[in-house]
Amino acid sequence: MTDGADPVGAAPAPMPSYLDIVAYYDACLRRYGDTHLGADWSNARDAATRYRIMLEVVRAPAPLTVSLLDFGCGASRLLDFILSEGRPGIEYSGLDLSPEGLALSRRKHAGVPYYCVDVLEPGAELPVFDYVVMNGVFTERRELTVEAMLAYMLAVLEAMFARTRVGLAFNVMSATLGWELPHLFHLPADRLAAALTTRLTSNFVVRADYHLPDYTVYVFR
Repeated sequence: MTDGADPVGAAPAPMPSYLDIVAYYDACLRRYGDTHLGADWSNARDAATRYRIMLEVVRAPAPLTVSLLDFGCGASRLLDFILSEGRPGIEYSGLDLSPEGLALSRRKHAGVPYYCVDVLEPGAELPVFDYVVMNGVFTERRELTVEAMLAYMLAVLEAMFARTRVGLAFNVMSATLGWELPHLFHLPADRLAAALTTRLTSNFVVRADYHLPDYTVYVFR
């Protein structure tokens, strides 16, 4: 066809979904392996900064052990960071929809609980954790519209806040950089604050103090 029309009887193209984001991260891992690039971070230093900021959601004193779920764990590079820092008191679990990422994580960290669960599926089962961190889960939107990405993010946050005893952390791209990329999820902080207050709670902290193009939000019970 040369006029742009669909062939008679052809099925419509599938609408983009959040599974396209999972597929994108799978492709990064296959291409770059267990590296910061495989986790879709441009350099190792900035990736380490994000891991540190994610972990600063934990408010418990050092001697107290807390359970933490790394939502979208990929190759468990957050756990690698925790171990390299010698940080005590964190009982780590990972969750991802990528069988490849989970297989790699299980090879690296035998005995760590890992879950392949889509929390948006009806009847999804998952334990309750003290903290949930979502590093990079909402920074890419790929082919999703901004509204579809916002709806997806809020649905996941609601599902995981219900499985969180103390608090959760996540990051999105800033909308005050002077530039935006069409495949990234740039979300104005005031719009996010209004949505969180309506859908979850007004007990949250917005952090943009670490000199990267994203900002991190801590949401507490």
